[in-house]
Amino acid sequence: MELEVRHLRVLCAIADTGSLHKAARELGVAQPSLSTQLRRIESTLGAQLFVRARTGCRPTPLGLVVLSRARPLVAEFAAIVTEARAAAARSAGGFRLRIGATASRAVPGWLRRLRTRAPRLEPTLQMNVSANSLLAMVATGRLDMAFVHEVEGSPLRVPPGLSLRVLVEREPQFVTLSADHPAASRRQVRLADLAGDRWMVDSTVDGEWDGLSRVLRAAGLEPELLHGDYLSAYSLAAIGEVVTVSQPTAHPRPDLAIRPLEGDPIGVRLLLAARSEAELDEAYPALEAAYWEVARAAPAYVEWLGRTDSSLDRLSRAGHAGHMGERRRGARGGETSDGTVAAHAGRPCTPPDHSVERGAAFPRTLDA
Repeated sequence: MELEVRHLRVLCAIADTGSLHKAARELGVAQPSLSTQLRRIESTLGAQLFVRARTGCRPTPLGLVVLSRARPLVAEFAAIVTEARAAAARSAGGFRLRIGATASRAVPGWLRRLRTRAPRLEPTLQMNVSANSLLAMVATGRLDMAFVHEVEGSPLRVPPGLSLRVLVEREPQFVTLSADHPAASRRQVRLADLAGDRWMVDSTVDGEWDGLSRVLRAAGLEPELLHGDYLSAYSLAAIGEVVTVSQPTAHPRPDLAIRPLEGDPIGVRLLLAARSEAELDEAYPALEAAYWEVARAAPAYVEWLGRTDSSLDRLSRAGHAGHMGERRRGARGGETSDGTVAAHAGRPCTPPDHSVERGAAFPRTLDA
């Protein structure tokens, strides 16, 4: 067997994720198939490249040497493919903007605004529960940009060469429970109020299971945690079987109560990632306007914003500016001296004025 770029991409994915299971998910293949590929690669090179253990995979000394040569080759090949596809699209008189996203109610409005602003631009959408997978797809040229969320305390693996723009530095996560739950009568729900409830969380979403587990442990709680997708979680929450974490922009339903958690213990950072600042400049204003549009339509979120330092006045102005097509520059994630990514250090969730200070509220891993 001769080594090809796809084999080098396999090695990089295993090293980046530290796990055959996670690498297989990121590459979109079955784990047995990936294990077979790795054995063939190692057989071709005549030595073991990874040490397999119950805790994951780590490169051997030879594996580190191979990876140091493989990464630039994979990146260069991805750049060739990306540039060629863009040139072909331009010559054909159009351009497909390949967008990836984790779940967000802002996505439909974002696509609608992009199409309205540039009719010849045709956005295509790929949804994925894994923010890390989407970032990897942007880095390798399979997507042009990705709108993702990063769970507090679970840093994303940001491939080198990506530009980041922060939409919301810390978006509070709310709790969804049945409308007749005793805690539903409260404007803010204490974690202690839910001590007897079972929680349902989607463990396939990067960082969500670990993030919720950390918060519950810190509160001295050990409730039963169930795995399930969020559509199932909402259905079960409506009949009182579980409670679940939800985005503050979640659409209200008569059989569900969406409430802030007291102290806002769970937060995520919302990011737009692309390979260049120019691409972010083109897409960010439409995303910003779409996000604050759905924020204004979420009563619990509007009330929360009114109780925090974020003013509804500015929220209204942000939405109006977005509808008028005003171009505003977002906060770019820039690397600091200690390897973290610069972020807002001020109010946790503020309609955009984009004044940026350096901070380390959400440290991030930058892959070497």
